[in-house]
Amino acid sequence: MTQLHSVPDAATAGQLTDKFGRQITDLRVSVTDRCNFRCVYCRSANPENHMAEHNLLSWDELGRLARILVGLGIKKVRVTGGEPLVRPGVEEFIARLRALGVPDISLTTNGQLLAERCERLIAAGLNRINISLDSLDRAKFDKITRTRSFDRVMAGIDAAQASPLRPVKVNAVLVRGLNDDEVEAFAAFARERDLIMRFIEFMPLDADRAWTRDLFVPAEEVRRRIEARWPMVPIAHERSETARKYRFTDGRGEIGLIAPVSQPFCGFCSRVRLTADGKLRTCLFSKDDHDLKGLLRGGASDQEIIGEIRGIVMEKEAGHRINEPDFVPPSRTMVYIGG
Repeated sequence: MTQLHSVPDAATAGQLTDKFGRQITDLRVSVTDRCNFRCVYCRSANPENHMAEHNLLSWDELGRLARILVGLGIKKVRVTGGEPLVRPGVEEFIARLRALGVPDISLTTNGQLLAERCERLIAAGLNRINISLDSLDRAKFDKITRTRSFDRVMAGIDAAQASPLRPVKVNAVLVRGLNDDEVEAFAAFARERDLIMRFIEFMPLDADRAWTRDLFVPAEEVRRRIEARWPMVPIAHERSETARKYRFTDGRGEIGLIAPVSQPFCGFCSRVRLTADGKLRTCLFSKDDHDLKGLLRGGASDQEIIGEIRGIVMEKEAGHRINEPDFVPPSRTMVYIGG
């Protein structure tokens, strides 16, 4: 069995906190490494790269870890993948999170299956949704995703926006020379549909290790370009939020800028990540991850697992090292870490 950190006694039980005093309240859970898109920069849809089914955590195992982490103070859970909606049982897992008392449950999806699943997800207890969208140009979208799913994704966005999940968050990762020419079109999309358009800086987590600084588009450039067309004003945000938020002064819609490369927000980070194969990660860019699956399947008690999680979280990094000369990308790419 994996060597365990010391188990705290009942008197020290409570909120997960790292050595810098940051409270851990947010959990990202990847429930699958599979996807129904075949994006050119990703390997998730290629069967030869899929992990064997038995290597993925079962719903019961995911549920047990969720229960333990909620007991340690987790208040927000985001269900991710891969594409989480390709794994049967997502609605039931969300219902299980709701039964645990999680007050904020969200899901990240590519939107292809969303229109027909939206009502069931809401009934299960989903509060919020993020939809990934790399292009508003149909031909470019088809080329990037290697699908013909543009209309289905738009239908998913419309279904969510017409539901209690409103306002929908639409996420675009900007890559120089690929879709950076669509900044203004994305902003207009937010205004037309009264949704939240979020621009995410391209990070060194792509499956093909193609990232260079020449390809990343700084958030400040995005803000300047949008404000040249439509004045915006800042919206207050929680310290631990990843996005800097703006609203248009003359109309509907909201913009979010997520700048992990140019404006790191690590100092107030409240997140940990659980991968589909049972690894706990304390940072998106961690060099290492920590296996919990071995404990689950090795007969460890809840208290032993709690002790291990506390030890892992206590060593959470002060911040990522993207901008340091000796930065080395993590061994796992976004495909396997989860969105």
